[in-house]
Amino acid sequence: MCANLRRAARVVTQIYDEELRLSGLRTSQFTLLQTLKLAPGISQKRLAGLLEIDSTTLTRTLAFLRGKGWLRAEAGEDRRALRLSLTAAGLKEYKRVVPYWQSAQKRLKRELGEANWDLVGSASMRVAELLSSKGD
Repeated sequence: MCANLRRAARVVTQIYDEELRLSGLRTSQFTLLQTLKLAPGISQKRLAGLLEIDSTTLTRTLAFLRGKGWLRAEAGEDRRALRLSLTAAGLKEYKRVVPYWQSAQKRLKRELGEANWDLVGSASMRVAELLSSKGD
């Protein structure tokens, strides 16, 4: 099961990375832009849990976004916890890259077919929900 899920994830990621290549971003970078747009003010800890990303990988990708001027980090109620959100430049970058992401979505849907698209989407969400880290 593990090998099959990892293989499927790699193949899907390759499709998205191919479509995003001309944008200059990778799937992991766009996913963070997208998540920060949808959840402004999220803490880094919550972001890591939501995306099931290890701290080192998340820190590295956030540093890339920060270096581009796309990420704002502000102290939360607990001054030790940073609240992350997109800057105006980050939102502009997100909007610029959305068409590439949509192209990847259309390509994957076309290659899977409508029925498999729905099946894979619901099954992958269910797996993530059932097996995600406890303690949320």
